[in-house]
Amino acid sequence: MRILVIEDDEKIGSFIRKGLREAGLTVDLVADGLDGLSLFEATTYDAAVVDIMLPSMDGLTIIENIRKQGITTPVLILSAKRSVEDRITGLQKGSDDYLVKPFSFAELLARIQALIRRDSRSVDSHNLHIADLNMDLLSREVTRQNKKIELPAKEFSLLEYLLRNQGRIVSKTAILENVYDYSFDPQTNVVDVLVCRLRNRVDKDFSPKLIHTVRGMGYVIKTD
Repeated sequence: MRILVIEDDEKIGSFIRKGLREAGLTVDLVADGLDGLSLFEATTYDAAVVDIMLPSMDGLTIIENIRKQGITTPVLILSAKRSVEDRITGLQKGSDDYLVKPFSFAELLARIQALIRRDSRSVDSHNLHIADLNMDLLSREVTRQNKKIELPAKEFSLLEYLLRNQGRIVSKTAILENVYDYSFDPQTNVVDVLVCRLRNRVDKDFSPKLIHTVRGMGYVIKTD
């Protein structure tokens, strides 16, 4: 699952990004309001965490803009403003939840998960499958032939990315950007190693094989 975080406090932003990544989520972090709005408009997110006081454009204006455009991504406001009036204003502008700083990361994560569960627009996307392989994004459970497969966080993220793009070839660069959230040297073998580990878990003892290498282009998950 992909989360957008718009937070101009560097320490808080890095703290949230680190924690969400450790929870197995893909995170885009920006500190500028206009940059955040641009990402909202260009990318589909499962949820977003938005500060109110931001450079270029404040969080409430961002939320108003995306709602006018019909973007229904669940939004949690994270702000030092703590009055009841501030919370009411945030909800009236189109946010789905409001958490006051300072905050517990465990509570932040739980609220994000709750927003995603309640988001009726993406219920189908919480369950990804191909052939007899199934992935539940909320429980983070993967099964094949009804057998549970334990996947470490990075392998889970890679499988999710492949399933979201099933039938389409994804390059090593695309995997680096979407699974690792940052760029490696494209010549590194980190993707090959990760794919090999994933294959050993979801393909080795099963048939048909689902993860295929397309020489010179990348990888694809498909049934034939």
